[in-house]
Amino acid sequence: MAGCGQRSVTTTGDCDLAIETSGLTKRFGSQTAVNSVDLAVPRGSVFGFLGPNGSGKTTSIRMMLGLVAPSSGEVRVLGGEVPRHLPEVLPRVGALVEGPGFYPFLSGSANLRRLDSADRGAPSATRRARVDTALERVGLSHAAGKKVGAYSLGMKQRLGIANALLVPRELLVLDEPTNGLDPQGTREVRHLIRTLTDGGTTVFVSSHLLAEIEQMCTHAAVMSVGGLVAQGTLDDLRRVGQAHIRLLTPDGESAMRVLSRLGLESRATPEPDADYLVAASLPGRADAVAGAAPAAPSAAPGERPGEPPVPEAIVAALVAEGVRVRGFSVQRASLEERFVALTGEGFDIAQ
Repeated sequence: MAGCGQRSVTTTGDCDLAIETSGLTKRFGSQTAVNSVDLAVPRGSVFGFLGPNGSGKTTSIRMMLGLVAPSSGEVRVLGGEVPRHLPEVLPRVGALVEGPGFYPFLSGSANLRRLDSADRGAPSATRRARVDTALERVGLSHAAGKKVGAYSLGMKQRLGIANALLVPRELLVLDEPTNGLDPQGTREVRHLIRTLTDGGTTVFVSSHLLAEIEQMCTHAAVMSVGGLVAQGTLDDLRRVGQAHIRLLTPDGESAMRVLSRLGLESRATPEPDADYLVAASLPGRADAVAGAAPAAPSAAPGERPGEPPVPEAIVAALVAEGVRVRGFSVQRASLEERFVALTGEGFDIAQ
């Protein structure tokens, strides 16, 4: 396959993906920490890697960065195979894994100058400008001369991100970037992450905090017990599984007959105003589960064989049969409910 973006690395994966894994597996003795993960991270996205603690997120990240060798499977980062093309890929990747480490007795800018490994032969003025730009990007210019020992946890996290951004990066990998932060620090890091894609950077962020993924990310993948159980856009993940329709009508029995012909089981409850509240479960799509590709839209609503009717088709069928529709709504499971259903485990929804 031709290279992505005219890079010297010979690429074999999808050029639209920043990270791609196939059958990625890691075993430690008889224990399988990561089991056959197929991940697809679109370029330019803020991609959340969500799962309870111990679900295999950090081990997966370490394999993506070449820090741990997989037992089997393949990893491609920015189109290059890892670890084969790691020397060419890593300079284009910034990472913050398991918290930053800095000299507490040095200022923020002094720490970054010591840690700046890019182009050490550059003039000192160029290196200072590079540090100043990184500090400005993460909102720490005002604290550049302050000793890191006096930084808050949120400031230290932002300084760690600044270190990863000393040179332009196509991909930024952040492992639990808000872990242990107070609400103010969490807001600071969250806002920063949302702005990083403005320059075309892809951000891959792991977390066990559902609320953080919802507020930061455009896409997400869900890990459970070492396996990938779902991935897609946040909207895709919300749509997976059952939704419930609620119909208000004086024609309860007729409505139930129409819904039955559409393959929907329903029940009618009399309301005080002589109407009926008819409720039915609407099976959801499985597109996002296990990374399946989204299905193409049907030619006409509700007409695809084997697919549940869409709400518009349900209303049209009811009206065509003379059912008086006084109210109609669709209620979907919350993202929290979907993730708990997918993993069988609880998620922290707030810090």
